[in-house]
Amino acid sequence: MFKKILSAGLLSLAAVGAAQADGPVRLIIAFPPGGPVDLVGRVLAEQLGKELKQQVIVENKAGANGNIAAAYVAKAPADGSVLFLTSVGAVSISPALYKDLPYDPVRDFAPVSRVVNNATVFVVNPSNPATDAADFVKKSRAASQSVAIGSSGIGSIPHLTLEMFADSSKANVLHVPYKGAAPVINDVMGNQVSGFFGDVPGLIGHIQGGKLKPLGIAAATRHPLLPDVKTLAEQGIAGVESNNWYGIVAPAATPAATVEKLNQALRAALGNEAVRARLEKFGAQAAPSSPQELAALIASDREKWTTLIQRKNIRPE
Repeated sequence: MFKKILSAGLLSLAAVGAAQADGPVRLIIAFPPGGPVDLVGRVLAEQLGKELKQQVIVENKAGANGNIAAAYVAKAPADGSVLFLTSVGAVSISPALYKDLPYDPVRDFAPVSRVVNNATVFVVNPSNPATDAADFVKKSRAASQSVAIGSSGIGSIPHLTLEMFADSSKANVLHVPYKGAAPVINDVMGNQVSGFFGDVPGLIGHIQGGKLKPLGIAAATRHPLLPDVKTLAEQGIAGVESNNWYGIVAPAATPAATVEKLNQALRAALGNEAVRARLEKFGAQAAPSSPQELAALIASDREKWTTLIQRKNIRPE
């Protein structure tokens, strides 16, 4: 009798576990609604749900440069029910900036797939006389004081790209950190600061609307939505490339079979023509990968950004 009761109990527990795994999938976003990461997440969630035959719910947990969301997912059930749509910051930059992170990017996560690549573009106010980034550098050197360039915060991709740009070009610039991208973009449009390095998805609407002028792309190739904007390398400013890619990771103990299932569903979702078109319309370039490729990307970018952060002695506020 005891064996029968125990067996029934185990079967009941297994059924509960299966129900949890087959219920809604929560896609955690580390930024507020309306931003580039959130937009990508919401485009992806709809099709991913169809591929998994499960509802995928987007949940925003903003704050602390993505660290709050990352710590939450690190402690979540490892059954595929909670996923983290992370940008490069939380997994490859924060470890070099913060001594006491509440999570470990390598130990606490199982990479699933890269989702999109996001090129960085240098923009200024349309009234700025510079014709391109090289001309901006030339004019900055002739200026009587350093030219103010804003960023979304110390240690952010816009800040780190600016540091690479200043080193490579020897531009006479001054870093002005803001708390987030929205206020600095507004101040560039209002001519309060002279420029900003930001993701194409977050800036393309302002560029197409004539509110910002692009001077250069910090990538190996030109961007399909900005074919006439030269890369910085084309302008003689070498070694300035930053890709604020987004990827999906799961809690570390997630079974390999579940990771593979999620990877295949993500590949299918990102291969959907309608999804790709929606992403490309606002500047994100679909770029699915294997879990191993994402792990290698996280590691290589961590080395790249750690080297820069240590060399420039960058410390968070």
